[in-house]
Amino acid sequence: FQIRSVPTVFLVKGGQIVDGFPGAVPEGQLREFLKQHGIEPGIPAAEEPVAEETATLDPHAQVMALRKAIEAEPEKAELQLDLALALLKTGAAHEAEALLDALPANLATDDRAVRGRARLQFAGLLKDAPPVEVLEAAIAANPDDLRARHLLGAQRLVGGQAEAALEQFMEMLRRNRAYEDGLPKKVLIDAFRVVEDEDLVGQYRRRMSSLLF
Repeated sequence: FQIRSVPTVFLVKGGQIVDGFPGAVPEGQLREFLKQHGIEPGIPAAEEPVAEETATLDPHAQVMALRKAIEAEPEKAELQLDLALALLKTGAAHEAEALLDALPANLATDDRAVRGRARLQFAGLLKDAPPVEVLEAAIAANPDDLRARHLLGAQRLVGGQAEAALEQFMEMLRRNRAYEDGLPKKVLIDAFRVVEDEDLVGQYRRRMSSLLF
């Protein structure tokens, strides 16, 4: 491969060298290099046990499990981020925001932290919002109640029900794209920043485009 410096890193796909760089680079730069080529870096093995342990739990149980993990490893900032995201799903936006604010710089720009802050914006809409049951009843009585759809979508998104949230926002766009100075389109774009499922986001982006153009 005609390596001219040590260490030299090459990215190989299908048996072909597609890119590379000489010398050692910080982890953040290496992750960015991989992302540029469509490769999502995995999380370090040391972080996997807690993530796997809490992934199958409901949000409240996740919070309890993560609090115990933090008691055992209070210096581990990754657990603080995990806790912030779990708290958001339970509606504890104030504590979640405090945890996000306290993250070290290397985690503050992590994709999950960025999504968490975007989700906080939706949580802010729910400060004085009616319960889910009231919103659902309002929509059943008047399907054109776009305010109720907006709030219900925010409830679903903050609670981790991405598809249900996007469906409410899409229905807003379908019924009245001009509502509140184009809010339906804006809220969909904001929601896309929160949802981690790229396939789901792609599906709803296409649906949004078909309604707009």
